[in-house]
Amino acid sequence: MPNLFGELKEGGYRTSVFGKCHFIPVKYGETRPDCTLPYEEHKQYYRSLGIDDLTLQDGKLVSAWYYDDFSKELDAQGMLEAYRAAAWDKSKMKVYPYPLPKEWHPDCWVGRKAEQYIAAYDREEPLFTWISFSGPHYPFDAPADYNAAVDKTKLPSRRLKPGELDDPSRIHHSSYHGPGRIDGAGAAPDRACKNYTDEYWERLTVSYYANIVLIDEQIGRILEAVRARFGDNTLILFTADHGEMLGHHGIWGKNNCAYEDVWNVPLLVKSPGEAAPGRSEAKVMLTDIMATCLQAAGLPIPAADSSDLLELHRNGGRPYVFCEGEGFAAISDGVVKYIQVDKPDETFTELIDLAEDPEEFGNVLHNPELAAKRFVLQRALAETFMRSLLN
Repeated sequence: MPNLFGELKEGGYRTSVFGKCHFIPVKYGETRPDCTLPYEEHKQYYRSLGIDDLTLQDGKLVSAWYYDDFSKELDAQGMLEAYRAAAWDKSKMKVYPYPLPKEWHPDCWVGRKAEQYIAAYDREEPLFTWISFSGPHYPFDAPADYNAAVDKTKLPSRRLKPGELDDPSRIHHSSYHGPGRIDGAGAAPDRACKNYTDEYWERLTVSYYANIVLIDEQIGRILEAVRARFGDNTLILFTADHGEMLGHHGIWGKNNCAYEDVWNVPLLVKSPGEAAPGRSEAKVMLTDIMATCLQAAGLPIPAADSSDLLELHRNGGRPYVFCEGEGFAAISDGVVKYIQVDKPDETFTELIDLAEDPEEFGNVLHNPELAAKRFVLQRALAETFMRSLLN
């Protein structure tokens, strides 16, 4: 199946990845607290996608579980055992100050490796670089001295509505009341996110934003290296695979989440020669990154649900945006959002009216005034998957 790395490599680009891949499932069930396991089959698969140069830090926890490039360097420095011990310490509940020197934080390591590579790049082929920071994904482990960079008085208040998840038909009823399956429930007392204290939520949120400060520093250094090496002849995209609940609705994590906190991620695009900043309200998707990069490279775009972001901006964007995962799918037209979970032991359906309920507290699935809108969204969702999976 065509992919971004392979298409660019075939088109004459040198392709490189720094940081997190996760392009095939990690074998979570095989992980052990007393050792870090081999990871060569993953690395071989990643290279088969068309990645020429791979510097792997495949996730904050994955680097404790499996022997990626970051783990190997930690091991050579005698620090892997301490890193692994912190990752497996359940008493920390996924929130703790980074236990090693900050230059050995995964996001510092990824930023340093990418900066050095770009600064030293001397090949004739044009360069494509994918830099994937593990943070601010959990565990929330910013180095302690970065917490001072976060103004606690400006942190957003947790958005909560008493009783909003009391109905067992709500997707995150068990995440809040326990025993839940969202990422954050696993560390909570009785696997119920409602049992976290206000002090815990503050520590988690401060560490999250502190990690963003650290990443921002790394991005600044990388951009300096890009300007020094390539000038303005570079397409730069910045985005994220998902957001984080941060205690809103009383939960943290991302599993089964179509809340705007998780779904509506940052997206910045800097085209060569572009100087004036602007903001677009056009609805786009992460799938559009592929077409955007290939269009900029002057390469053909294979059959894919992908369109150039600049063209989408000029044409007003997509009518709908989709999000999907294992047994999970959602669709939004920017005003009304339909979410469906269909797993062996989880079946849920919700409809959120963003116009009337921008905080996303209520499920209006059975509101007769929205029945027609619900039908339109369900049909668009079904048609999308039928075109991509059943043709």
